[in-house]
Amino acid sequence: MSWTLSTSAAAVAKAGINANSTVTADATILAKWSDQAEAALSTITRKDWVADYADVTANFKGILDDVISDMVAMKIIIYDMGGYTSRLEAQTMLDVIRDNLARNLNVLQKEENKEVMD
Repeated sequence: MSWTLSTSAAAVAKAGINANSTVTADATILAKWSDQAEAALSTITRKDWVADYADVTANFKGILDDVISDMVAMKIIIYDMGGYTSRLEAQTMLDVIRDNLARNLNVLQKEENKEVMD
């Protein structure tokens, strides 16, 4: 069920302009990473967001999109850091994405937050 919670465009945008163009154009790899990210989110939060996506209200779909695009963007950056101006640039992007991802996962793991989302 690739790209139920986000889009490849969102992940590629987060990976930045210097992301490897081969991987950002490879729909098969990106779809696989989307599937892995969606499975990880469901496992971490103990809720099947893909199956329940239709029940999630519009105001809350953005956080799911943010989490999945963060997870995939990190994989894109890690795939090849050679295109970035420096390893520091790539690492800083990874750090910023990781911080956002951790904050969002913390919110989504709480039962009281999951209850109001659908």
